Amino acid sequence: MTGLGKVVEARLEADRARARLLESLKALETPLMELKEQLTPRHIMGEIFEGAKSKGADLAEEAVDAVRARPIAATGVVAAIALFLAREPLIDLAGKLVRGKPAKKEAKKETKPVRKRPAKPATKKQETTEKG
Repeated sequence: MTGLGKVVEARLEADRARARLLESLKALETPLMELKEQLTPRHIMGEIFEGAKSKGADLAEEAVDAVRARPIAATGVVAAIALFLAREPLIDLAGKLVRGKPAKKEAKKETKPVRKRPAKPATKKQETTEKG
């Protein structure tokens, strides 16, 4: 081969390599675009929301099945939760029932007297107006 033939052959080889490179890039373009779409915050949040929604539905279904299988136990759990949440008012009510209602005269004695606030010290301006 002559020098010109080698140059032509090198250019043809470079063109073939460029064509293979472009084909490789085109083959990667579609998966990269899909990956880019999957990594957007909107897509990620959508997947998280769908997963949570699915898990919540599964838990609700399992809870319904558990209540159907053991209705008395479920009623006891609900009653325990209700008692826990209402414990303060129930304790107050029990205390009132044990002590009983006092007579009207006794009720007045048990009321606390209203405490008066101490007077504020007079300012210099008030002292001069009171003297004059």
